[in-house]
Amino acid sequence: MGQLCGRCMQLLQDFAAFVQRMSSELVHSIKECLTLISKCSCLKQNSSKVRQLYKPILQPHERVTAQEFLQHIEAGFEISPLGKDPLEALRTLAFSENPGLQQSAALYYLHMSQHMNIPLPVEHLEPFYALLRSADLEVQQMSSLSLVNFLLEGNIDKELVVQMGLLEPILDLLESEDPTVQCNSCACIMTLAVSESNREAIGAAQGVTPLLSLANSYDPRVQQNAVGAILNLTQSEKIQQVLCKEGALPVLALLLESPDSEVQYYSCAALSNMAANAQHHEAMLRPGNRFLLRTLISLLSSSVDKISSQACVCLRNLATSDIQADMVAEDVLPKLRSLLASRSEDVRRASIALLWILSQHTHNQDTLACAELIQSLGVLLSVHKADPVIVGHAACIIKNLSLSKNRQRIIESPCVEGLLQTVLSTDIQEDSLHYVTSCLAELAKQEGATLRMVQRMDEPLTKCLVRLAGQLEHTEASFQAASIIQHMTGHEKMMLLLKRHIREIQAYLKNFLAHREIRFQQLGISTFCRLREDPEFSLAFRKSQMAKLLEQVRQQTEETQELLRAAICHEDS
Repeated sequence: MGQLCGRCMQLLQDFAAFVQRMSSELVHSIKECLTLISKCSCLKQNSSKVRQLYKPILQPHERVTAQEFLQHIEAGFEISPLGKDPLEALRTLAFSENPGLQQSAALYYLHMSQHMNIPLPVEHLEPFYALLRSADLEVQQMSSLSLVNFLLEGNIDKELVVQMGLLEPILDLLESEDPTVQCNSCACIMTLAVSESNREAIGAAQGVTPLLSLANSYDPRVQQNAVGAILNLTQSEKIQQVLCKEGALPVLALLLESPDSEVQYYSCAALSNMAANAQHHEAMLRPGNRFLLRTLISLLSSSVDKISSQACVCLRNLATSDIQADMVAEDVLPKLRSLLASRSEDVRRASIALLWILSQHTHNQDTLACAELIQSLGVLLSVHKADPVIVGHAACIIKNLSLSKNRQRIIESPCVEGLLQTVLSTDIQEDSLHYVTSCLAELAKQEGATLRMVQRMDEPLTKCLVRLAGQLEHTEASFQAASIIQHMTGHEKMMLLLKRHIREIQAYLKNFLAHREIRFQQLGISTFCRLREDPEFSLAFRKSQMAKLLEQVRQQTEETQELLRAAICHEDS
């Protein structure tokens, strides 16, 4: 029994005075008074004062177990630390009411977690339940830390921890007033939340609320681990809903301004995960409140690469058509241009991906097609021509901007040369090659761009384009490469380069004429007509079966026309 605190003594004195004044409702008042006293923490057995007064008796079997356990340790920890005998001893010590014995078990597990790198058998998880439930603070600290160590080293199956019932005591430790226990328990949750099934279990056990509370902790270790746990939980769409209901969005948005770079990164990454779900956009970007948007844009200038990279990712996920104008208005372009020149691959890739999203919106294209950005894209292509992510996104951006009124800037920039050089550096399997050839084919429709391309053409580039045109198994790259060649055939320099590959060109033209898609047939015929104006090509075509193939296409076309006329006449009648 504990000693009454001042509050409870005052309640009793008030009650005595009340009885003297009034004799009615006596029974009701007694019940109310005793109920209030019973709820006070001063009488709870797990209070620090009670623990100091209460000294559990050391049972005989516990004394024997402790002695045997000590002998086992003295005999050498390395012999059999996970054997049957030490396990039985650990069970006895862990489930003892004596704090000293529990500390011994907790210390043993902590030592194992720091000096062993082998999987912990399932049986050894059972004592953890008692240790995590212990009323002794040192036991809580050591057992939670050892569990974190085992999890981080991969020596415990994360899903098995939850299946063994350890999630509940871990979540209870989040309510501890000790920062070390809070830190360790948050780290446990952060590690466990890597598993999808564990995330669902944590959400079902209402573990989100205490984590949000600890995200505002003044202890930087606790705050880091709490926000890290929230980050892992945001990988679940179901828990994202819970987080929104619990008010996580304003908490995470404010944490973006934290002086701790880890907290900034975790909160930004968590918001990125939530922004990937369009249904959260309205809550994240409420009309009249652009705090989150402005903060994310400011983080683009962060000196920490992973923060600026993650800010790009979050903005990209938020970049719906409605918000893009606000991003451009907040002067995001200079910051993105600076990030394109970053030494970090992740930063470069994240920033160009955001630019690609912005370039898709027609209202942004004229603004984006400024000389500085186009120049940056050209330099980026020349320096990182072997990076498929950079090349693919840059080609898409240039193609989008070529539709703007400032397309002449693109033609006069290093972009054309950069795109041509990437054709030689990009593997045929990469999607980026399709984007590059598609962009070049679009630019080639402009005579000024065609001239620039011809000026940069040489034997390796010509050979590469002809080879691509002949690889019909890569449909789009083949078509676009042939389209680029077709646009350049009217120039003397290009004709001289193409004459070295007459046989290969004839081969792909034959395939195009026999292709099922009309666009291939039309491109083949158009290229044939341009090339036959050259005597050498004309002679080569006469010697080949080109005329026969053209006649087949003509007959097919006439048959199609007759069928169409019949169908139209039938409809009219």
